Amino acid sequence: MNEFAAYAASLIIGLSLGLIGAGGSILTIPIFVYILQKDPVSSSIYSMFVVGICSLVGSIRSMLNKLVDFKITILFGIPSVLGVLIARKLIFPAIPRRIFTIGSFVMSKDILFMLCLSALMFFAAAKMLKAASHNDPGNGADRQLKTAFLLLQGLLVGIITGLLGIGGGFLIVPALYFWARLSMKMAIGTTLLIITINSLFGFITSYTSMFIDWSLLLKFSIGAILGILAGTKLSSKISGTHLKKIFGWFVLTISFYIIYRQFFL
Repeated sequence: MNEFAAYAASLIIGLSLGLIGAGGSILTIPIFVYILQKDPVSSSIYSMFVVGICSLVGSIRSMLNKLVDFKITILFGIPSVLGVLIARKLIFPAIPRRIFTIGSFVMSKDILFMLCLSALMFFAAAKMLKAASHNDPGNGADRQLKTAFLLLQGLLVGIITGLLGIGGGFLIVPALYFWARLSMKMAIGTTLLIITINSLFGFITSYTSMFIDWSLLLKFSIGAILGILAGTKLSSKISGTHLKKIFGWFVLTISFYIIYRQFFL
């Protein structure tokens, strides 16, 4: 029954990625943790594969529809890959399993990762909802591309991807929208390609450290791929303003849900 629920949820994961360019990892990690009973660290590695393969399919569809900015992909993608490498090879191994204890409460690596994920989601959602009442900035030639900031954002997202096992769409979409001045739909298409690079690179550098249930992983990925095909088609029929609102409220809701699961269940 748990596996059936997980496969059904995989469709929603793909739908979310195709529709708003985010939500894949935000949903995938809780599903593997809470439904399939995997530990958060293993779930992060499973998530990188599912989200990477799913985003690859979505990014191909976006490229065919001319909704990918390859210059931005390179500017953002190269430092992102570097960030993933730094996180997986240097930072992640240095974090202890048990960080500190207060009374009966133990702050473990697993709990810390989930709390960090929730906090990042909250701030990204708040920023996007605040901007939802404004028009898309577009691709006008008079808008300055803040290259240095994009490089820094790419490095940050790569580190977060490597540590938490997330694609980082909920951070990349706002970064491309606010700083690269892409339209919402172009930001989503470009984000899918960047997520593909980050997630699959993260998985390749991590999967040998654990046993992989390939049957489960492939079945889950097929459901997500079907979802993203539907999501990318649906996104073309929805305005950029509505997509911003959907993005913001979705991420905010999952942020609070993670806190609820960690402290009240």
